[in-house]
Amino acid sequence: MLEGNPIFSLLWMVVSVIVIIGLAYWFTKYVAGRGGLGVFGPLKAGGGLAILAQLPLGREQKLVVAQAGERYFLLGVTGSDITMLAEFTAEEAALWRRQAETEDQSGTPSFRQVLNTVLRQKGRR
Repeated sequence: MLEGNPIFSLLWMVVSVIVIIGLAYWFTKYVAGRGGLGVFGPLKAGGGLAILAQLPLGREQKLVVAQAGERYFLLGVTGSDITMLAEFTAEEAALWRRQAETEDQSGTPSFRQVLNTVLRQKGRR
């Protein structure tokens, strides 16, 4: 009786989609987020890999300053390729980071700072 009813079929589809979305949320939040799946998990803390800065240049193109252990690299990243453009010494990287920090503190605010300010103002309303 219920199997041929189109309302039952629609309800069953909606419940199925909700269950799938719930399982996907649970999977990404609790399983993959905790590094429980080996290659699908995040890098271990202290792995020495970090992206320090990014500069978008165009569609699917950007410059990236990356750290791998004690080495620092300037990489050109496109949709299909990654090219090492330069390698910095630890001293050059430290100088670059200090300059970037002083510009952040004295210059114009970053996008994150502006977004946080706007969200705080909207939260007060």
